Amino acid sequence: MAYSIIDVDTHITEPADTWTSRVSARHRDRVPRVEVIDGRQIWLLGDDRIGAVGPTAPAGWPKPMPDSPAGYDEVHPAAFDARARLELMDQRGVWAEVLYPNVGGFGAQRFLTIDDAELKYECVRAYNDFLSEWCSADDRRLIPSMATPFWDVDNAVAEVQRCASLGYRSVNFTGEPQVFGLPYLGESHWDPFWSAVCDCDMVVSFHIGSGEFNWDHTRVERRGFAEAYALQSVDLFTKNGIQVCDLLLSGVLPRFPKLKVVSVESGIGWLPFMLEALDNQFTEGGGMNDRPEFQKLPSEYFTGQVYTTFWFEESAPQDMLGGRIPLDNVLFETDFPHPTCLYDNVEEKIAASIGHLSPQDRHQLLWGNAEKLYRVESPA
Repeated sequence: MAYSIIDVDTHITEPADTWTSRVSARHRDRVPRVEVIDGRQIWLLGDDRIGAVGPTAPAGWPKPMPDSPAGYDEVHPAAFDARARLELMDQRGVWAEVLYPNVGGFGAQRFLTIDDAELKYECVRAYNDFLSEWCSADDRRLIPSMATPFWDVDNAVAEVQRCASLGYRSVNFTGEPQVFGLPYLGESHWDPFWSAVCDCDMVVSFHIGSGEFNWDHTRVERRGFAEAYALQSVDLFTKNGIQVCDLLLSGVLPRFPKLKVVSVESGIGWLPFMLEALDNQFTEGGGMNDRPEFQKLPSEYFTGQVYTTFWFEESAPQDMLGGRIPLDNVLFETDFPHPTCLYDNVEEKIAASIGHLSPQDRHQLLWGNAEKLYRVESPA
């Protein structure tokens, strides 16, 4: 088999027993569980609906959104079965994938609604144990990104250390802790977390939707699904850009020069303007004088320590890659099996976006950068 891709953002459709089989019996009605409601498999947390099985895995579904599969029987088996995922990867020439969640939120923020502090942490541990087991089908190729109990920095450090011992190389973290009443990224409160990540040689991910994620039901009712979906998507993409700018201004990167951070599923087209604006406004505001930890411009810390991803874009890869967007900081993803994913058009999109580049540059974007960042064991 000829492999040419390392896919840095895919998702797992968690099996129905992910949490109920991993917590004590007395907690099973308080952790995420699946029930059939009106013919659809729905995720519940306590009495609250927190999602459904089908809408997060419509890859290959023959009907347009907002129609979606009703449950596991109708979604692609590779969404929830590790062996089927590996078979699909083989078909596409994908050697390795980085795995992200659905049910707990892209930053594990849904667990914040649980009022029992220990149970919140237990939900995170259960998910991380499950994902480690799932990826053991071939741990060279399936790369888990751990959930983090970010609401308690001591627990977050402990979980980073525990997951590192399980072989994790990626840490999924919220890009905007302040929206949950927690300190800003740059405050010393988080230093033990950054330090633990660096000590364990792990990569931090800011996945879109890891902070505030509110679906505008009113807009859907009054203006239709397509408008609401498009606006929310653009909001999530650009919000990740803001989170990266927050990180670049935080002083975290100068203090922790070993730290590597990936902005996941944000695209790359926002980079030239946002980074140029950031440098201009920071300098104009006196930041280079007032912040002695900055030995270089914020955008220069991006070049050394931050990565971002592309999948459907064509304009930015064609016009700016290798120029205003450095090749060294860009990774490729498909987002399988999400609504916006590349599914049966992977090769076509790659050709349309980076087909103009040299074979060496294409290899760097599709493979080389990710191989180095995630320490991927290449095929024999």
